[in-house]
Amino acid sequence: MSNKIQVKAPLVVLHGDEMAQVAFEQILERFVNARLAIELVEIDLSAENRLLTNGQVIFEAIDALKRYGVGVKNAGMTVNRDQLEEMLQAHPELEKHKLDPLATKSPNGAIRKGIGGNITREDIQFRNLRVIAPKWIDRDIVVDTMENGGIKDSYNELSPATGVLKLLFVGKSGDPVELHRRELNKGDPWLVATNDIADVRTWAHQFFQRALDEKRDVYLGLKDTVIAGYDGVMRAAIEGIFKTEYKEQFDAAGLEYHYELVDAQAARIVANPPERALWGVPDNTTGRKLYKLVEQLKCYGIPKRESHVSISRMSAGGGDQYGSFNMPAQHDGILKVVVDGVEKHARRVKQGDPMLLMSNDREAIKDWILQVFRDASRKGKEVYFGLKREYMDYDDVFSTVINDVRMELTKDRTSPPSFMIMRPSSQLIKMITDPPRNALYPAQNLDGDIFSDISAALGGSLATASSIIESKDGTMLFEAPHGTAHDLFLKYKESDGKVAHFNSSALLYALANALETLGDREQNEALTDYAKSLKVALEATVADGIITADLKGKTTKPEHEKLVDMAGFLDAVEERLGA
Repeated sequence: MSNKIQVKAPLVVLHGDEMAQVAFEQILERFVNARLAIELVEIDLSAENRLLTNGQVIFEAIDALKRYGVGVKNAGMTVNRDQLEEMLQAHPELEKHKLDPLATKSPNGAIRKGIGGNITREDIQFRNLRVIAPKWIDRDIVVDTMENGGIKDSYNELSPATGVLKLLFVGKSGDPVELHRRELNKGDPWLVATNDIADVRTWAHQFFQRALDEKRDVYLGLKDTVIAGYDGVMRAAIEGIFKTEYKEQFDAAGLEYHYELVDAQAARIVANPPERALWGVPDNTTGRKLYKLVEQLKCYGIPKRESHVSISRMSAGGGDQYGSFNMPAQHDGILKVVVDGVEKHARRVKQGDPMLLMSNDREAIKDWILQVFRDASRKGKEVYFGLKREYMDYDDVFSTVINDVRMELTKDRTSPPSFMIMRPSSQLIKMITDPPRNALYPAQNLDGDIFSDISAALGGSLATASSIIESKDGTMLFEAPHGTAHDLFLKYKESDGKVAHFNSSALLYALANALETLGDREQNEALTDYAKSLKVALEATVADGIITADLKGKTTKPEHEKLVDMAGFLDAVEERLGA
């Protein structure tokens, strides 16, 4: 009889891309196939397979998760324009204009929406890691954002009725054309925002000219992969101006231009700030938060972090920017929003103006708040919500639901955790500069993305955090919060697989969480014990000073550190796990 641990329920395994996938395959072979008798429902979510299936493999993943209940997901590559063109050249049978957006976009949002899942990210408790806070006091970094337009100048309200919201466009013909429709329930928040593309170009000119005048390197951050018809339109306009009018001047002045997704960029700049920079964040709601954070850091710096940080991010229902309709206006005209047959708002737009319509589901918000309170109560955490409720009906509904949930829990004689509601900028500043010992920071989708990446980067590495996606029906998906490690993958390929550097901690932890959940659900004590032992072995490996290069100098005893490559780290975990 096999000495492998017998597991009744299948585990859904969602494969990804690049260096993370190389590590994932080794982890599955060493810690699953070699030790467990378990059925793996494996689905290829690589960028190439998403393209070849025209995004339909994502629905296959959603169906599998809902059917079997527990899954582990690897990082998938978000395809940029150059990568898309390369893949299309490799597969000439594919027609670009026929591709579904899911074929090229990140699958994460669709999966979370499909299973109705909310995200909790928190530090893995490596006790011997120390955060070496970067020197921020008087750091010469300036955040520049647009003053007008966007969500700051949006129209938002709560749906007065259950019905259909229609986004209409009226051009020269005078006939309304329906751009988009979605169903709303009474009380659901919705918001329409636009940006004047001429204002975006004006901002771009003053932004680049300021960098030249002040001799600063430039960093530009947007979320163009997820909000392609909004942030992507702004990025194209700004970069077009840079390439045609400023690149030669930048080269002559010895200045650099950097573009990165705003969440990854924020994490990099806060945790490893450049000496002197102009940080451009055109989206003014995000820009103002980061501006306030940077100004605080320049005054007070980043204190030593004595506690672990948890962030809960709402994504059930595909709400907010990540579930938005977004596109540039095709002509000059009027944009109208009609709810349940009543015109609620109209505004003029010009050709090329980016437009965005987003909404959320009040019941999904309630599910999220309940999950936040459950998690906080279970782990004894204080809760700090971030909401713009004083001037946003869209956010105020979150506040209302929080109090509704609190009253329901009180009636059931269940004591809700201690919580506070503050502005998102204050929430971010508190999380970074004054974190209490054990706190949970709930945030809406885009804020959660940015805040969690900053926190993880300050915690040592994106590979030292865990990510849990939980739905109301109990579907659980565990993943690593980091990306595919593109730079490390290039070195891996160039060396024919001889140079393999990657911190697999977060992937190992995600696998252990998934296996522990399976063990608890089927009352499989052997599996639960194994999953817990895997976590202990991982933590013991780092505690013994055996680390990958990203953690160099970040342990409490740097003189005793032993740097290993990816295989060496997995070897060390296996050794501590035992037979």
